Amino acid sequence: MSTFERLSAYRPYGLAALRIITALLFIEHGTMKLFAFPAAQMAGPLPPLMLFAALLELVGGILILVGLLTRPVAFLLAGEMAVAYFMAHAPSSFFPAVNQGDAAILFCFVFLYLFFSGPGAFAVDNRKAA
Repeated sequence: MSTFERLSAYRPYGLAALRIITALLFIEHGTMKLFAFPAAQMAGPLPPLMLFAALLELVGGILILVGLLTRPVAFLLAGEMAVAYFMAHAPSSFFPAVNQGDAAILFCFVFLYLFFSGPGAFAVDNRKAA
């Protein structure tokens, strides 16, 4: 058995690590908008669309973190990130490194991956009904 075949046994744990770290980073974007923590993202009250995005980031991030409703939430969040990219980033430049949209693209595709793959290990979605 090759090294890569042996590593395949750990695939659910790698996926869980990706899910958990992505969720923690995503939650941070929501808390920056809603609570100015760890830093304020913008001054003053949030426009309605930004408030909606912040709530999606916070609540959706928590659901992804614990692995609850992972697939539908991941699909919703991937859509949010696609909209965020094309509304807020793409108009200023074609290049993501210039328009600062690279995080939105990465979040979008990680959430799409979670939609197709499921949550991996350590997820509430994996609990068996009693």
